[in-house]
Formats: sequence, structure tokens, C-alpha cells
Amino acid sequence: MEEHEKIRVIVAEDMDILREGFCDIIAAQPDMTVAGSAASGREVCALAETVPCDVILMDIEMEHIHAGIQASERIHAANGDMKIIFLTVHETDDMITAAMASGAVDYVVKSCEDEVLCDHIRRAYRGETRLEPLVSQALMRDYKRLRQSEKSLLYFITNVGRLTPAERSLVKLLLEDKKIAEIAQIRQVEQVTVKTQIRSLLKKFGCSRTREIVKLIRQLGLEHLFF
Repeated sequence: MEEHEKIRVIVAEDMDILREGFCDIIAAQPDMTVAGSAASGREVCALAETVPCDVILMDIEMEHIHAGIQASERIHAANGDMKIIFLTVHETDDMITAAMASGAVDYVVKSCEDEVLCDHIRRAYRGETRLEPLVSQALMRDYKRLRQSEKSLLYFITNVGRLTPAERSLVKLLLEDKKIAEIAQIRQVEQVTVKTQIRSLLKKFGCSRTREIVKLIRQLGLEHLFF
């Protein structure tokens, strides 16, 4: 197989021995190649901007506990087609939900077999991602918790991943309980401009009030995605 035909994978992992191990696994596959490696969220964001790749294998906890999630968020905002797979030891519902809300397509625990990891990479590359029971069950539990709001969790987290930087900034201010007048002052714009931006945000989430968005984000424990 020609080099340009192989699946180009970037590995982001802060532990040297693990990062090298994942790179060795990928390099040993006839249909994959290591496009680059990074030891932090900052490094992988820089790599993603300059190095052509198809899939990013991303550790969640690097320089801080949510470094991978925040990196995924930034990369996905710049390139919505990038396939990001989280590889982590965390299996809590909150962590899984937060990871998938950042725009990632898959979530795999580090204890999985080499063949399982490679299968996830191939399926993500082909756009055939099928979530592991661990992930789908966590999402369904959160879906049941939010059922009273008549909002699908998958619908909600998909839209979180599609927010523009300006919309994320607006949500951050709403999470700080800022009023329209305060937001306008902070952004140095007219209140009518803020109201227009809020209407766009409400339409994107299918909500009628900003407090509905704030409530859902807090229920999911996703506040850290906006700070």
C-alpha cells in the first residue's frame, strides 16, 4: 500500500512510554501511518493545524484533566470533519458525555486490545463508528435523566460541538448568569445585537429560553467546556 493511501494518525498522549507504544501499534499496521505525536493538548492543536491527518487518537487527561476535551473542541471548531477518538482510563458517565460533546466520534478505554484499537481507528476513518456499549449506555442514562426536558441528549451534545467561538463565549456569559445589558457591555455591542445572537443560539438548540440551555449544560456537568 502506498504511503499516501494509508490512514494518517496523530497520537496525543502525555506519558512517553504509552505514546510510543500507541505509535508502535499504529506503525505496525499495513494500512496506517503515524502522522505525528504530541504530549499535550497545546501540541496536538498545533499539529492538527499543520500536519495532514485523518484520525487523532487523543488522551483526555494530559497537562490537566480536561486538556484532551478542550483540544478536541478547538480542533473540531476549525475542522468539523476531523475524526477524533478518545483513548482514556476514565469510564464515568460525566467524562464520557463531556468527551462526546466536544466533537469526538469515538471513545475507547486504554485497556483495550491492540486489534480493538485499530478496528476503532479504521471504522472512524470510514465514518462507520459504532459506539461501545460503555459509551452508548452512558449516553442513554443521561438521555433518560433529561427526558423530562423533551430534548434528546445526542441532539444537544451534537449542537454543543457545532457552536462557533462567539457562541461559546455567549454561553459562557450566560453560565455566569450575566444579563443582556451586562453581556452587551462586556462585548461592547448594542443590546439588540446580543438579543439577535441569543435568538440564533436558541434556534440552534431548539430552546425557547436561555435558562433551558444553561440548565441542560449544568445537568450534564459540561460547564468546563465553556471556560
